[in-house]
Amino acid sequence: MPLSAVADRPIVVARLAGSGDRAVDVAALAALPVAGCAVLLHTGWDQYWGTPAYGAGGAPYLTEAAARWLVDNGAALVGIDAVNIDDAVPGGSRPAHTTLLAADVPVVEHLTGLDQLPATGARLHAVPLRLESVGTFSVRAYAVVEP
Repeated sequence: MPLSAVADRPIVVARLAGSGDRAVDVAALAALPVAGCAVLLHTGWDQYWGTPAYGAGGAPYLTEAAARWLVDNGAALVGIDAVNIDDAVPGGSRPAHTTLLAADVPVVEHLTGLDQLPATGARLHAVPLRLESVGTFSVRAYAVVEP
């Protein structure tokens, strides 16, 4: 993965907290200018970070159709403030991961503090160590917000 895929990406934040919907579908994203951007899904689930509720189930997730829409509309990276970008059910499929990663769109999970970002105008850095042959890896994700 080139460094440019995860460093200094313009951000678009999808404000989804309080919607009452677990599934983030195309309708929630369709008005966003996602081409070339790190699309960050602010669901509000990070309020449970560090508690048993965070991974206990019921977290928001991206639908397969929404993942396809993001790919088709040129999203460069997709992040979420939840434990998994897919519906984390035992034995479940991973259509968002499959769709995004097959199109070389990196996925960043476990984000916090997305409520502190402007909807547009900030830049994301989520750079991993240089590793080979791994399926997941940790990053130190942060945004640069201009005054």
